[in-house]
Amino acid sequence: MEHHRRHRVLIVGGGSAGITVAAQLLRARPGLDVAILEPASIHAYQSGWILAGAGLLPYAQTERPEADVIPAGAVWIQDSAARFEPEARRVITATGATLGYEVLVVATGLKLDWSRIRGLPEALGRHGVISTYSRPHLAASWQAIRDFRGGTAVFTHPATPIKCGGAPQKVMYLADDIFQASSGVGVNARVIFCSAQAQLYPVEAYNTTVERVVARRGIETRLLHNLVEVRADERVAVFEVKGEGGEPRQEEIRYDLLHVVPPMAAPDVIAASPLAIAGPGGWVEVDRLTCQHKRYGDVFALGDVSSLPTAKSLAAVRGQAPVLVANLLAQVDGRPLLAHYDGYTACPLITSFHDVVMAEFDYSLQPVSSFLVDPTKERWSMFLVETRVFPWVYWHRVLKGRLHESRFLKPFGPLVRALGLARRGT
Repeated sequence: MEHHRRHRVLIVGGGSAGITVAAQLLRARPGLDVAILEPASIHAYQSGWILAGAGLLPYAQTERPEADVIPAGAVWIQDSAARFEPEARRVITATGATLGYEVLVVATGLKLDWSRIRGLPEALGRHGVISTYSRPHLAASWQAIRDFRGGTAVFTHPATPIKCGGAPQKVMYLADDIFQASSGVGVNARVIFCSAQAQLYPVEAYNTTVERVVARRGIETRLLHNLVEVRADERVAVFEVKGEGGEPRQEEIRYDLLHVVPPMAAPDVIAASPLAIAGPGGWVEVDRLTCQHKRYGDVFALGDVSSLPTAKSLAAVRGQAPVLVANLLAQVDGRPLLAHYDGYTACPLITSFHDVVMAEFDYSLQPVSSFLVDPTKERWSMFLVETRVFPWVYWHRVLKGRLHESRFLKPFGPLVRALGLARRGT
């Protein structure tokens, strides 16, 4: 690699967010000098990991060579960022190269912080401790769920923001289905969901739905329970529990199977950089509407690594990318930044092997729907969308820079609403 090089637009991160932005930039302005800094040789469709583990999608459909998803016209630099120097408009790479830029896009994703839970790193994959968030342990974790023969199964949700906030529950509901079907008669399983959050889902309308789901299944819920230690040899999980107005206390729960979702944060190189927001997480500090950095006008960020106050999901990236691209080009051209992100995000919340709640919402924390149906309902149609349609959409539309499919459906909204009113005779 050249020791010094410069690009008009430098994108750090070649995951979902980085590739989407690169593709949309080159669609909007062919010939633009765009470089992508990404060390990985394999690109993962992480949203498909749960589907693949549960047998709903072939593992082969969750990965492709990174070279195959780099947009035509973009330069791929197979290296990683070691230091950000925004005052000098440059990034220093792990191999010592200096990459200058006119505009920087940070799309590194986040890190899984396994070590923040005492005893977890050495316990993972042993003594009943599993996690579908770990790609190396993914297949073995699902095999442990299938092999479970009864006892207490504990599923956790940490105190930090996480990628795909509904995933801890998705795994639990599918596991519960497997437990009930095991050996044709089911197993005697006590399922406990321990979440550090104050409710099961941050949007009240969807929270009401999932409360019905856990009640129907007989799942015990322990809110404000944050996993802080795993004593694997004893099969004991230790939680810090927030009391009402009092000091936190610790509670121990014995388990036979423990599914852990680790705490998450910005990668160390981001958290230690001038780009990071002050406080926990170390996220890139950007304006919630424009995706532009609050202190460096030539820096933008999106996706999991950004401070955007919404759920960290692929759907959020699809809402953020067009806004970022429009504002980045305005910045390059010296125009005002007029595009605004409304906080749109979504989580296809799998509640069984035949149902999905397509939870979509925005900054208002009110349900929205791209599919012109009540999004708070469990639907088989949305299960088909999640398992059959979305994997194809990811590879053939998202990474190609195509805009969200809802734009094809929304013009029919008034007609659908009118038909609904006519059926109800109002």
